[in-house]
Amino acid sequence: MQLLTVFIGFLIFGFSENIKGPAIPRIQLELGLDEMRIGTLLSLNSLGYLLACSFTAYLIRKIGIKTVCLLSFGSMVVSGVLIFLSRSYPALSGSFFLMYVGNGMLEIGLAVLGARIFVRNTGTMMNLSHFFYGLSSTVAPMIASGLMTLSIGGRAIDWRDVYLLILSLAVLPMIPAIAGKFPSSGNSEDDRIPLRTIAADPVIWMLIAILSFGVISEMAVGGWLVNFLEKAYGWNGTTAAGMLSVFFLCFTFARLFLGPVTDKIGFTLSVIVFSALSGLLTFAAIAVGEPGAFLFAAAGIGIAPIYPTVMALIAQRYRKGGDTAITFIVTLMGVSSVIGNYVIGAIITGIKNIVTSSHGAESGLLLGLQAGYVFIGLCALLCSLSAVPLYRYLKKRGELL
Repeated sequence: MQLLTVFIGFLIFGFSENIKGPAIPRIQLELGLDEMRIGTLLSLNSLGYLLACSFTAYLIRKIGIKTVCLLSFGSMVVSGVLIFLSRSYPALSGSFFLMYVGNGMLEIGLAVLGARIFVRNTGTMMNLSHFFYGLSSTVAPMIASGLMTLSIGGRAIDWRDVYLLILSLAVLPMIPAIAGKFPSSGNSEDDRIPLRTIAADPVIWMLIAILSFGVISEMAVGGWLVNFLEKAYGWNGTTAAGMLSVFFLCFTFARLFLGPVTDKIGFTLSVIVFSALSGLLTFAAIAVGEPGAFLFAAAGIGIAPIYPTVMALIAQRYRKGGDTAITFIVTLMGVSSVIGNYVIGAIITGIKNIVTSSHGAESGLLLGLQAGYVFIGLCALLCSLSAVPLYRYLKKRGELL
């Protein structure tokens, strides 16, 4: 039941996160939003995630990880109803905010649960768990895009209906969560490690830098790739959503097959190699242009193992302080995610406005979108570079994992 909760939980998490790719261009058109406001919307959503990260560890201590998982799934169902009812930008922002609160609680809850139950082959099992996130992420854009071409009773299905249908699926993992018996921390002092003890460890800050850049690069693809392909290359929604699905297909199988590799060559070296690969493929895709669009998808191979591999490293290194360490790292990572989404939107809008004034709207939009995606690729490279001092630090002390 614990494994089912983790695996199905990540499956639903992937759906909730990645139906936004095909939905955002429609939201933007219907509500008349520019790229800056879309970036702000994604940043405000990330604030909900950040808020959840700040209190979830406390909730786990007080009411237990089982109840926290049930609350997170329930809040996702409620947010689907609110998104369906949204008719304005403020209402939509508030609904998405609640959805990301649920996502943040789920992220922490599943990470803590995984750290407690995956005591062997941690890298493999963490990547396998996140494989289910990638699996649903692969089909989510195609399902969302396909649903928005259908009609029921003469009424076209729109993005609101898609969110309602998909987020209602969060009821499913509540079944094994209710039926299962979840493990305790196994150490009465685990959640009472002073924050100053965690904050004094330089490894923690290196991991925060790695995850911050890595997650910005990973999560930005779900929000911006479809928009990029539709507006920069004139692709239709179905084709663009298909390429996003190919990204997550590469992403999914990378987590499935590269998990054992991370256990074999080491977690830190894996982060250096794979995140650098993702950044280089992203830059190559931008340089080649439309014929190289498949390289955007191939970049998923490199970025996919980063998050679960770092979670595995945390689980192994902080066996007696895992809950505290995970919460501290993911909370500060969430700050970076908020900033990252805002910066991408600001870069696209800023470059677009500058270039439009001298070279026209079409050139301005293309260069703005390319500049935004350069930032996404740069974050992947910075993730790799951030792991280099961690590798040296751990190797010097004989603590490489």
